[in-house]
This record gives sequence, structure tokens and C-alpha cells, in this order.
Amino acid sequence: MTSLAVGSASTAFAAQSTYVNERFGTVCTFPDDVFTDRQPEPENGDGQVWLSADSASLTCSGIFNVDDDTPKGFIAGERASNEPGYEVTYSKAGKDWAVLSGVKDGKIFYERRLFGRDGVIRTVWIDYPPALKSKYDPLVGVIGGGLKGP
Repeated sequence: MTSLAVGSASTAFAAQSTYVNERFGTVCTFPDDVFTDRQPEPENGDGQVWLSADSASLTCSGIFNVDDDTPKGFIAGERASNEPGYEVTYSKAGKDWAVLSGVKDGKIFYERRLFGRDGVIRTVWIDYPPALKSKYDPLVGVIGGGLKGP
């Protein structure tokens, strides 16, 4: 079961929603006037997806870190990927987080992962058409920076 609570206005966006995933404790805050179309929750309860009217998507999820992955290891693996249509153009890692950006299947993507001490990796993924770069680039850092866990 998941919950969705509407928060107060912030300086980052006029109206925001805060999603809390009950299975993993992943918390994402995002502009609810942009990501308006909430998709059905997956059966495993690992997260939630929202779509925008202009073909962007936002995913907030969690997974168990069964491979004991690290931020630097995650980035190295993604940079080495040979997946067609996937290219990482930016990456940065900290002690317990990693950020990637690039292109996947013709869309710009931004991904932030938090590597929790509780053995859970919490993720926010945003993708959008390149023509909307000026609209979404300012949002991704704010949304990614709002990713939290317990």
C-alpha cells in the first residue's frame, strides 16, 4: 500500500505532492501540476510512476541492494553498458548516493540513487523529450534532491 500526501507550496514549484512508498520508505516530492497522471501501482509495491501531458515520466522506487552495490560501482556499471540507445553523459557519486544523466531511447534521463544503510537502494528517475530540456532541466535537481529514505 502506498500513500500520497499533498504538501504545502515550495519555492521550487507552486504545487507539490509527496509520495511515500510503504514497502521501502522511499520519499519523493514533485510538482503535481506537471506529473499529473498516476499509473497503477506494480504488484510488488516497489514504487510508483507518474506521467506528464507532454511525454515526461517520473518514477520513485526502491529495491533491495542484494548485490551490495556501491555508488561508484553502480556508475561504473552504467557507464560500461552496451545497451542500445543508452548513453550516460554525466555521473557523480558521493558516499551514499549516485547521480546519472544521459539519453535513453531518444529521451533525456536523470537518475538519483540513495544507498541506504538498511540495504535498500532508493531511486528517482525522470525522463523527457529533448525538446523540453528547458522545462525539465530546472526540475530534475530539485526533485532528485528531495529523494529521501528512513
